[in-house]
Amino acid sequence: MDDCIIIGAGPAGLTAAIYLARYHLRIHMFDSGSSRAAMIPCTHNHAGFPEGISGKALLSRMHDQARRYGAHCTPHRVTAIHPEGGHFRIVADDAEYQTRTVLLATGVVNHRPRKLLPEVHDPALERGLIRYCPVCDGYEVTDKRVGVIGTSDHGMREALFLRGFTRDVTLIAPDAGHDLDPGCARALDEAGVTRVDGPCGGWAIEGEHIALDTASGRMRFDSVYPAMGSRIRSELAVAAGAKADPSGCLEVDDHQRTSVPGLFAAGDVVKGLDQISHAMGEAGVAATTIRNLLSEQSPIRR
Repeated sequence: MDDCIIIGAGPAGLTAAIYLARYHLRIHMFDSGSSRAAMIPCTHNHAGFPEGISGKALLSRMHDQARRYGAHCTPHRVTAIHPEGGHFRIVADDAEYQTRTVLLATGVVNHRPRKLLPEVHDPALERGLIRYCPVCDGYEVTDKRVGVIGTSDHGMREALFLRGFTRDVTLIAPDAGHDLDPGCARALDEAGVTRVDGPCGGWAIEGEHIALDTASGRMRFDSVYPAMGSRIRSELAVAAGAKADPSGCLEVDDHQRTSVPGLFAAGDVVKGLDQISHAMGEAGVAATTIRNLLSEQSPIRR
């Protein structure tokens, strides 16, 4: 039986794997190959990399570090977590596994505009023409022309956040028209954010710009941010009995414990700042709590 099974191999899962392996615990990590961090072309927001680092390169370094201490990673998808009398039965693509504790670090999936095809999206993302995180890379669009695909309170807040980096911000409705209450509309007007109706379509990379069709005609931007929310990948924990908020974010205490004893969660699957550094910090807390919990049950000795 494993001491801990980690589900997800993004920055949170890998940090936990490094900690737990260095605590001399028996761990197993599962990776479905869909970490959102792998989509980052180059982050300049992660401390210690002044020249920036790609998400794939960072994950590769973390995998190497985890393997150095004996952490095993299996490229299979976990389909169920079953609490069973003080331990857990984990169902994966290839087999079932037994573990004393579980750490869920499955993250989120960003919603994309429906007509933004992968053959445009992926190269645009690589070139910084499509961006998803203004906290991570708002600095990179300083004084550039920026489009935000979104509406309602969420779209407004992202547009206003980006207004702190550039005067040229346009909020574009993903569908036919905007859904903005008077307060949202007033805040956008006061900030000088242009509003344009959708629907969006005809996405293309045109030279150094990303272009799309709107109700006001074809528009070109240096970068476009889809602000359409995300899907929280908390289904496994919720099915196992863990509590989540209405958006799907798992509810945890200060030590990353969910409402199910022995089931922990860290990273973007938990409500908080969706940042690599934040996910890594939560993972360190979770891993240390797991170590102490297991030591209380059976003292760890060398």
